[in-house]
Amino acid sequence: MPKIEEKQSTNPEEIRKRSVVIAGHCTSVSLENAFWSALKSIATSRGLTVNQMVTEIDSQRSGNLSSAIRLFILNSYRRLDTDQTV
Repeated sequence: MPKIEEKQSTNPEEIRKRSVVIAGHCTSVSLENAFWSALKSIATSRGLTVNQMVTEIDSQRSGNLSSAIRLFILNSYRRLDTDQTV
């Protein structure tokens, strides 16, 4: 029987739930595709895996993990924009 592959959505607004490991514990995080892509880019640019990046974000958060990740990404891009305009 042929293997059926699930088509990955390219819609940046579609929410994807993914499993991440934080301090040895598996948890799921729901983010829009655009945020998963941005998180992977930021992690790669820092020489980290997504799990390592999420662990760092988790250690500094005070609220919901998904929200903390979105705010981290927003702040990262704000700093990048500020650095490029100075």
